[in-house]
Amino acid sequence: MRIEAQAIVCSVRSHGEHGAIVRALTPADGIQAGYVRGGRSRRLRPVLLPGNLVQAEFRARTDDQLAHLTVELLASRAPLHVEALPAAAIDWVCALTAAALPEGQPYPRLYEVLDGVLGAIEAAPSAKGWASALVRYELLLLGELGFGLDLSECAATGGRDGLAFVSPKSGRAVSEAGAGAYRGRLLRLPLFLLSGGAAEWDEIMDGLRLTGHFLARDLLIERQADVLAARDRLVDRLGRITR
Repeated sequence: MRIEAQAIVCSVRSHGEHGAIVRALTPADGIQAGYVRGGRSRRLRPVLLPGNLVQAEFRARTDDQLAHLTVELLASRAPLHVEALPAAAIDWVCALTAAALPEGQPYPRLYEVLDGVLGAIEAAPSAKGWASALVRYELLLLGELGFGLDLSECAATGGRDGLAFVSPKSGRAVSEAGAGAYRGRLLRLPLFLLSGGAAEWDEIMDGLRLTGHFLARDLLIERQADVLAARDRLVDRLGRITR
């Protein structure tokens, strides 16, 4: 097995005295794992940071063997790791990707959108400029893995107008008219997830509550559940700046 591709570093785990096991997202081959010799060295530590873009080469004798990975830095996001909020966002979105995606399955849309989210975190003057993109990425990832929400019409009335909520059980949209007595049990559906465009902070926080519910229920379970701690830290930090 030999793969050469640009890749986004998603997770790094120490292995042995000097090495590291890296999971990185590639455009055509999805998540790939590889062992980097000397991955904990002073030279490679700044390269092997979540969110960095690298030129990667994975080599293994068989498909079942952990590949040996060599990397060359293409774009560094290291400066963002010293800023609390951007660092929390990068840690979460990369940890989610590494934990949720099966190895070797191509998800070209996720690669493109993840790269866009990381670029927005890097370029936006404030968190408001990238937080809505992060929510959209979470929603897309749920859909790509078979847990997509149905936001096309109201589950109660069949109508397409006035959609304002999502059922926490079925993942289907519910309109203002169809909510009735169940309104208090439903999750709010922010408009920006339907129409695109910019979002206000209350909509962003509603979006995070919405996607967070389904990520925890359907995707990040058992051994993967500890990844949600990174999300909790991010949401807490975002909550502080919106109060």
